[in-house]
Amino acid sequence: MNKKINKSTILNIVAAVAVYIVVMVLIQGGILGRQAMSIIIPCCINVMMAVSLCLLVGFLGELTLGHAGFMSIGAYSGALVTNALDLPAPVELLIGLAVGGTVAAIFSLIIGLPVLRLKGDYLAIVTLGFGEIIKSVINSLGFTGGAKGLTGISAHSNYKNFTFVYIFVLLTILVISNLVKSRHGRAICSVRDNYIAAEAVGIKVSKFKTMAFVISGFFAGMAGVFYAHNVGILKPGNFDYNKSIEILVMVVLGGMGNIKGAILAAVVLTALPEVLRGAADFRMLLYAIVLIAMMLFNNSKFRMNMIEKRNLKKSMNLQKEGE
Repeated sequence: MNKKINKSTILNIVAAVAVYIVVMVLIQGGILGRQAMSIIIPCCINVMMAVSLCLLVGFLGELTLGHAGFMSIGAYSGALVTNALDLPAPVELLIGLAVGGTVAAIFSLIIGLPVLRLKGDYLAIVTLGFGEIIKSVINSLGFTGGAKGLTGISAHSNYKNFTFVYIFVLLTILVISNLVKSRHGRAICSVRDNYIAAEAVGIKVSKFKTMAFVISGFFAGMAGVFYAHNVGILKPGNFDYNKSIEILVMVVLGGMGNIKGAILAAVVLTALPEVLRGAADFRMLLYAIVLIAMMLFNNSKFRMNMIEKRNLKKSMNLQKEGE
């Protein structure tokens, strides 16, 4: 078992290092065009958003549509702090990340305590409403720039600072992955599998639901800070329900409770509109067709058979090791 775990860990490390080397070669070598360069950081941001939402939707089993709201809270909080500071760029960004993530986590806790008593469609509607309320509040505040937007944000997290952003992407994946495999993670998954049975065996359901909500909100807030320092201007309209649905599509497309799938879907769906830009008027049509094709493949018998064979092979290997 330990050999299997070590082998899996080594493969993940090799994959992470390989991705970093490839992207750095493309950036430093000037191989990518301006448009391709512009989607590197959005890919990283959407990976953070998708992985953090995967904790709620995939592992906790709760449908939420307000993830963009936590992203906006983190983005505005971090940007306002860095605008007020006059420190070296990495220090400013670190402080902004800490503030953005913490403020988003606090709002997650405030919203999560009463809201997580709801389940299913009711929770989705309430979180959707929360996201729209946040957008309206930001729109009406003077210090956030209102409808005109918050400007003058330094580009601390553009493609030139890919290494810094990539470290936090890996950190997000590492924390969520280890949480899921931990004792707390198993409790969270048990709530998804059978709410009543989890309560019956003494698992404090509300505690673990709130924990997942806060952790997810924290990383969404950090992703928002990176977003703010990549685009340089924040507008409330950038964080509407369409953004929440976009992230949800990435999680569903990658497979519920599948972190690797969520990462892959986030990268593909972020890069696809730019890849199809040459198709002009047919760009969004082709995007929709590819999205539908991927969803159909995700639920096809062929893929199900692949998963069954893989699971069967794993169980046989475990049985041999036990002998």
